Amino acid sequence: MTTFLAAGSTDLSFSLPQAAVVIALCALTALISHQALAVFNDGVRPFMLDFIRGESTRSATTAVSFGLSAGFIFGLGAPMALSTGVLNPWLVFLPTDILGILSPKRWLAPILGAAWGAVVVFGLGGANSAAHRLPVDFLTALQEMSTPILFLFTLFPVLAITKQFGRLRGGIAGVVELALVVATMKLWPNVFAGSIAMAAGVLMLIGFAASRDIRQRRAERAAATDDATGQDTAGTEDDDPMASLFGASAARLRKHLPLFMLLGAGVCLLAQLHIFGGGEATSFLIAKGDYSGAAQVDFYRVFGFIPLIATTALASGAYGIAGFTLVYPIGYLLPNPWLALVCGALVFAAEVLLLSRLGKLLSVFPSVRDSSEHLRNAITETLALAILFGSLMAANTMGGGLGILVVGGLYLLNEAMGRPVVRMAAAPAAVIVGGVVLNLLYWLDLFTPVKG
Repeated sequence: MTTFLAAGSTDLSFSLPQAAVVIALCALTALISHQALAVFNDGVRPFMLDFIRGESTRSATTAVSFGLSAGFIFGLGAPMALSTGVLNPWLVFLPTDILGILSPKRWLAPILGAAWGAVVVFGLGGANSAAHRLPVDFLTALQEMSTPILFLFTLFPVLAITKQFGRLRGGIAGVVELALVVATMKLWPNVFAGSIAMAAGVLMLIGFAASRDIRQRRAERAAATDDATGQDTAGTEDDDPMASLFGASAARLRKHLPLFMLLGAGVCLLAQLHIFGGGEATSFLIAKGDYSGAAQVDFYRVFGFIPLIATTALASGAYGIAGFTLVYPIGYLLPNPWLALVCGALVFAAEVLLLSRLGKLLSVFPSVRDSSEHLRNAITETLALAILFGSLMAANTMGGGLGILVVGGLYLLNEAMGRPVVRMAAAPAAVIVGGVVLNLLYWLDLFTPVKG
């Protein structure tokens, strides 16, 4: 199967209103990051509690944010944007995390964020055009990643089910998903083949987890009924230090509800403009114009991240820049920007107001909470394989065996050096570096580009 994107069909040119939205949203997210109210990087969020309490300095927290984000920005965010023509959260939001925390003054944070937004909307287009004019067009070659990402991503619910509930149920889920992919390709060729299969897989996972929790609660109630002591061993919420911390964090976030509603409106508007994709697979679907398929993919991802975002937000007092990411699929499907502004604000308001109750609900359903961790790990594993495989396809497209040698060698060298570039971003970054190397070899008359 060919790639989903025609060669050379993508660019990074934005209209003035689109550019204004990106710049304004980058300014807002940098301001919110500066106030330690929200960050996009899930790995940075747990460190925000010490920063909020004054137990960690601004420079130390900035170093943590940069260390956990730089690889994703330059190794994944930039290559994905350049190859698809669609912005992504690693390129837009991770830098504003860093710039907001770095800024020593509140008024400077939005200026730094706006400056980064300007670089994104006005600088990447020139880099994109220049790269396409090179003898070895590594950006067009990167479009080879689309097919493995889209189709292997379909399997993440199967991996999650297998790891949480065993090989039998995992095998059943795999057969069901394969049958649905084949049926979709045969009966509805214009529909993204993995959409129905992913829906079925996620529903099976949630069903298995909820069923286990319900059985366990019934067993606990029966045991409590048979308990002859009649003693209440459960502590009160006031005795629980974590409950006290969670309550204080939720109250802190509710205090800034208007700012979060503005943030939700901005993120939803960005998604509605169809110049932004919330994930790797989503970026290719948005570039293809399949907005309903993109909405389905990002909606299924939500189930893997709600418990993580909710618990880290309650523990640290810092929310997620994209919230539970529900505003992504909602934005893709909305017909006009005004409706996106309203819906995004309302969704974020509901998320912030219900955060405490959601935390309590997750404690009642531990298997469902664990399912989200398995989903996240499965998403990472499937995408890591898909991105590596797609990057090697890109290497073959731009340089044949020599391209594979250079790109694969850079990836293996990164592994041997202890992954200075995170694994997810290492392969696309290797394609960019490999493309530069092949162009240098061409100019030295040592390499002839592969004919397309």
